[in-house]
Amino acid sequence: MLKAKIIKYFWLLPSLVVITFGCAGYNYVKLRLELPAKATVDLDKYSEIRLVNFIIKKQPKGVDLNKEIRDYFQFELSKQIDQKVAQLDLEINNEEALKDKNFWKSQAPGEKTLFFTGSVEYKEEVRKALLRKEKRQFEDPFSSSPKLAERRFYSLLLDLYLIDSITGEVIYHRQFKETQFYQNKNQTAYFALFDLMQKLKLKLFRRLLGGQRIQERYLIR
Repeated sequence: MLKAKIIKYFWLLPSLVVITFGCAGYNYVKLRLELPAKATVDLDKYSEIRLVNFIIKKQPKGVDLNKEIRDYFQFELSKQIDQKVAQLDLEINNEEALKDKNFWKSQAPGEKTLFFTGSVEYKEEVRKALLRKEKRQFEDPFSSSPKLAERRFYSLLLDLYLIDSITGEVIYHRQFKETQFYQNKNQTAYFALFDLMQKLKLKLFRRLLGGQRIQERYLIR
């Protein structure tokens, strides 16, 4: 009997805690703080950044993924850093070559260059979904039926390698994945690619260049 009473009161404790804090009149304020983020890679050590051909695993028809990604990051990096940012037409046949130190040391002998390369996969998918229209008051309950609608989904997967030309070592390796869907079934893969690269760039540059990082905190008053 005593054990049953103890269990009963135990289950009442969470409610009592909520009531206690509610009566005490605590207010919660949500704060957004800008915290400094340290750069992962010291780009100042290098005199030049060279964007090498990427290994293209998959891409939609009509999209030159290798060209678009290199053009995009050459332009965006040039706005952020003082070093020269150039493209190097160097074919990478397999992922093993990305970790071949002797291969990379032979590409820029005597130069302090950072190679920007990796592998990329860009996928396009059309999915169908049932859409239900919200019924209004006095509306015939049998007048609206679910409709089948198409949505276009795009995903971009970038496996990035930053390689030191002197040592041939990979100094930074990270995988980035971004997804996006569009209600417009006529949305093209070409324009969706720039939306995805913009999202990816924000994450990548925060790590490469540092800057401000937004975090949320709760203040109890």
